[in-house]
Amino acid sequence: MGVKAAMVRIAVVEDSEQDRRELLDCLHRYEKEQKLKFSIKEFQDGEDIVTGYSADYDLLLMDIEMTFMNGMNAAEKIRELDKDVEIIFITNAPQYAIQGYKVNALDYMLKPISWFSFSESMGRALSRVKTSAREYITISLKGGKQKLDVAKICYVEVQDHLLIYHTTEGEYSTKGTMKDADSQFDSAKFFRCNRCYLVNLEYVENYVGSDVCVNGDVIQVSRSRRKPFLDALNEYLNEVGK
Repeated sequence: MGVKAAMVRIAVVEDSEQDRRELLDCLHRYEKEQKLKFSIKEFQDGEDIVTGYSADYDLLLMDIEMTFMNGMNAAEKIRELDKDVEIIFITNAPQYAIQGYKVNALDYMLKPISWFSFSESMGRALSRVKTSAREYITISLKGGKQKLDVAKICYVEVQDHLLIYHTTEGEYSTKGTMKDADSQFDSAKFFRCNRCYLVNLEYVENYVGSDVCVNGDVIQVSRSRRKPFLDALNEYLNEVGK
């Protein structure tokens, strides 16, 4: 999916109203010249975006020096919930830029922002957004929302009223039902092998009798679902092999 086919979601985090206006002017000019569509949300401080962080942005344009929470601290907290959003720092002080590697920042721009440097940084950021083109779901956690890369989810387990997402990067729990989980995924890639488990077929390592091994964990397939599971697995493997 190319960038032009989708809305690019951008957060602007800047405590100076004048600097924020200038950034928005640059974004609107870039949007018009490149024939893109941006969805832009404004925040006046790092604390504002971190509080109840909603992990559904493609790009953050963030000032470093802000009153309540500076951009570097905000980025560190955001990275705990969102490893994939692109971050461009904006600063008066070039000495801050070297710290950007700690939070995997893509770039930084020095104030006052020139149109040339803005265009260069945006080009790099949007090519990253375009090439990643990954599929994500967002789940609620204490303190905010967590963005999960669907390709890294091995299986989903339900315990009582809790959904546990087992991923290659760890486990994440949120309130919900298996019906909620079912609706989040492509049924051609995820199969419900019993009432408690929804399995990403990509991570199935072997299947013997009623046991399926998913990324090292053994999960039981209910009797009524054994043949449908095998059919779904074969169909998935045939599609992947094309």
